[in-house]
Amino acid sequence: MITVEHVLALSGLLFAIGALGALTRRNLIVILMCIELMLNAVNLAFVGFARAWGDLGGQVVVLMVIAVAAGSVAVGLGIVIALFRNRDSVNIEDVSLLKW
Repeated sequence: MITVEHVLALSGLLFAIGALGALTRRNLIVILMCIELMLNAVNLAFVGFARAWGDLGGQVVVLMVIAVAAGSVAVGLGIVIALFRNRDSVNIEDVSLLKW
């Protein structure tokens, strides 16, 4: 039987992988994918708690997080495409627009 501890352990592992990837990678697309992995880890924790407590509130929050994540991915990919067209790179070090 799958318990809340199993779900939280998997969620924590996925979040740690996403955070490590977002902090160590230089490619903007990979960083966005790692942020999505972290959001999905949080969604997994919400669903696990909702199942354990018998409440549908966690699943409603998951649907809202998915909707917000879809909007942020659309905006993020638009920014990535614009940066690639202007700078010919999606490397974080090559795309520093705030440098003097």
